[in-house]
Amino acid sequence: MYEELSINRMVNDLKEDMRGFSDKRVGKNKQYQMVDAGMAAFSVFFTQCASFLEHQRTIKRKKGKSNVERLFMLKDIPSDNQIRNLLDPVDPKQIEANYQRIFLSLEKTNQVDKFRSFDNRILIALDGTEYYSSTKIYCKKCSQRTLKNGEINYYHSVITPVIVQAGNERVISLEPEFIVPQDGQEKQDCEINASKRWLEKHGSFYAKRRAIILGDDLYSHQPYCQELIDKDFHFILVCKPDSHDMLYKTINFLAANDVLNTKTLRRWNGKFGEIHTYRYANKVPLRSDKAALDVNWCEVTIVREDTGKQLYRNSFITSFTLSETNVETIVRDGRARWKIENENNNELKQRGYHLEHNFGHGSNYLSSLLLSLNILAFLFHTVLDMVDERYRAIRTELVKRTTFFKDLEALLRYFSFASWDQVLSFMFTELEINSS
Repeated sequence: MYEELSINRMVNDLKEDMRGFSDKRVGKNKQYQMVDAGMAAFSVFFTQCASFLEHQRTIKRKKGKSNVERLFMLKDIPSDNQIRNLLDPVDPKQIEANYQRIFLSLEKTNQVDKFRSFDNRILIALDGTEYYSSTKIYCKKCSQRTLKNGEINYYHSVITPVIVQAGNERVISLEPEFIVPQDGQEKQDCEINASKRWLEKHGSFYAKRRAIILGDDLYSHQPYCQELIDKDFHFILVCKPDSHDMLYKTINFLAANDVLNTKTLRRWNGKFGEIHTYRYANKVPLRSDKAALDVNWCEVTIVREDTGKQLYRNSFITSFTLSETNVETIVRDGRARWKIENENNNELKQRGYHLEHNFGHGSNYLSSLLLSLNILAFLFHTVLDMVDERYRAIRTELVKRTTFFKDLEALLRYFSFASWDQVLSFMFTELEINSS
């Protein structure tokens, strides 16, 4: 395990960032520190236990000291309402430094290199997702839409960039970018404008790390592609026929004249044979005007060999020149975009992090700050699984994610621990992992 990526170090670094939280309270009633409110909120997400703080307050009353104070470095435990009130004015930008700090540590310890793909580059997938929705509770930062029944639906959404790799179940969370009402009412305008903001803030840092941007069809339009090129990014973006009329007219013309490049491969998936057909072309216009950007296009179609049934089909545009030797790899990396849905957004929504649950809405930043803490908790667990052999062994032994978090909840409710090292050592020893 690398010390700078240990749970103790990451928690301490997060706490140091929270010391910078501005305190908007007036008067002398300041029983709880801002940093305590922040770390208490983070502890709920890290332990995946909504009642964690309630349990810890009970322990404190009985024993005088609780695990949340020791493990998350709190001076005292605010109530849930106090936490929400204290954190509402805190801009999530104030904890944003954690993402780059963790990335640099992963880079220093060669963990980032394990995610490199085509041309020794990292793949950064971008996508938007909603994390709050209500017809009654809203704030000035809510987006809104009119439902079929005439009601106004208020919601929050966010861009959740992650580093992905084909065949790798892990993703590395990067700085989120929140979609705000002034980004527009159409999904494309909202998501694209927020993504452009993310590029302005963080693009130069990740471009220097040889990054390829992955995205769905919303991103494969000239202004955004040009933005990526201007910021020294390569890209592999989904490109659908119904939104790229001129490009597909060119592709159809090339195909009709039998000059569209084609490559066919047979693959065995363990049960039956698959026929993978790749079609590709270089320097095709992205749109119809004279200022059209030339891009490179590729498509994959997968059919079942014995029945001829189509199993998958998709097409992409890319900044890489395509050839018979690289088209398969580029398509593979383009398909890895789906990991932002499967291994990131779905993981956050359906596997314990409860991304779409309303932990607190507030009137300023509360909803987005809690979302940021939730993603950070996910990142912390990802990092521990990457670098801490003891943590990884415990998770493997317990098989199910839910078992690990239920065990953690029980241990922190009934036993006292001085540090995270003691918690993990206890679990590792009692599971008798060394004897296996």
